[in-house]
Amino acid sequence: MNYEDNPKSIKYYVKKYLLQHPNDFKDKIVVDLPAGNGVTSRIAQSIGAQVYPFDLFPEYFDVEGLNCKRVNINEKVELSDSFADWIICQEGIEHFTDQFHALREFSRVLKTGGRMIITTPNYSNLRSRLSYFLSECERYNKIMPPNEMDSVWMSQQHITNEIYFGHIFLIGIQKLRTLAALAGFKIVDIVFTRSRPTSTLLLPFFYPFIYLSTYLNYRRNMRKNKDYDLQTKTSIYKEQFKLATSLNTLLDSHLFVIFEKEKSHSEVSGYLKSKHKEFGVT
Repeated sequence: MNYEDNPKSIKYYVKKYLLQHPNDFKDKIVVDLPAGNGVTSRIAQSIGAQVYPFDLFPEYFDVEGLNCKRVNINEKVELSDSFADWIICQEGIEHFTDQFHALREFSRVLKTGGRMIITTPNYSNLRSRLSYFLSECERYNKIMPPNEMDSVWMSQQHITNEIYFGHIFLIGIQKLRTLAALAGFKIVDIVFTRSRPTSTLLLPFFYPFIYLSTYLNYRRNMRKNKDYDLQTKTSIYKEQFKLATSLNTLLDSHLFVIFEKEKSHSEVSGYLKSKHKEFGVT
């Protein structure tokens, strides 16, 4: 069975989403990065999208009629500003050494109002949290924590001096939301894929504590933070509260998040306030 037709693979859910929303992609410019072997690029092209695939190792890309270009996301994607309508980053961000730079680059390439799909193993579900607590790795008793042997997935120095790392940079929903917001994005949807049986078993035991502690922390910070107005605090903290207590977040095997670009990174920077004293302030 192909990965795209296997319900245990994230490719299955990305394919399902694309085929359920063909009008959102028809005649749109879609950047697929990392493109891998090209499964998602092929599906997007089949529903009428104009696809631009990129990957650190385009040698693995195999879709007739499409040219995958080499890109190092830590540098710059060779596309003009506000070029794309969609960006698909499938199972990529957990490999990026500088995730904030990658999101800012995605924001630069994407049109205002354009959308971005990010999928990544869900480091916020209960199974992953327990595994990290017990062994500081994503799968307890199956793999070792990240290390310099198992976590170097590709190193081909004759092709590029960039290393393709494994899951060293796994990211949870809260950090992903924050980095994306700082790059100019907002979450518009989170697509549920499939639940983890272990997370489902853990839910009745841990959920009351998660909900209560999250609520108390939310109320405490609403009172404490004086730097921002009530509307701003409520908007940000309430979204974080909902993400932290969402059953989808706690149970889903993957994060499948749809973002929309609201503004540029530079526009976001203009609204930020320093948490610590400014230089020269006593």
